Amino acid sequence: MDSRIGYDTDFLAWTEEQARLLREASRERINTPIDWENVAEEIESMGRSELRAVESALVRVIEHLLKLEFSPATDPRDGWKASVIEHRGRIRRDLKASPSLRGKIDLPDIFETAQPVAAHGLARDGEAAGPLPIDCPYSLDQLLDSGWWPANRHGLT
Repeated sequence: MDSRIGYDTDFLAWTEEQARLLREASRERINTPIDWENVAEEIESMGRSELRAVESALVRVIEHLLKLEFSPATDPRDGWKASVIEHRGRIRRDLKASPSLRGKIDLPDIFETAQPVAAHGLARDGEAAGPLPIDCPYSLDQLLDSGWWPANRHGLT
């Protein structure tokens, strides 16, 4: 990868490439007083922060899509929809800035966090939603699609 291209077109890929190049440089310049390994690690951590932001936004999207699908309640639905819209926008912007993030998303792991959050929220609010799925019922494309919404199990819109 040409390191001059990645920064503006794929931040995550750029951070990974720069860290690799720094590590290569450290092997060639052993007398340079720069802490190459930690500099490389810090650059990589910037890319990991981007991934964590996408994962966090996906947790919110999944949490609120589960609530929209399984909750019999009518009042909180607008807030859940607004949250999904907001977080989908964040994810799309982050993926546009770093397209390689998409390949790093571990949807089953993210769902493992989102599902109990949704279940806890529904129980806390006294909403008898029934059991939530154990595995993610949504594809990444559905999670990112601004026009896609799951059908509510109780006939609500």
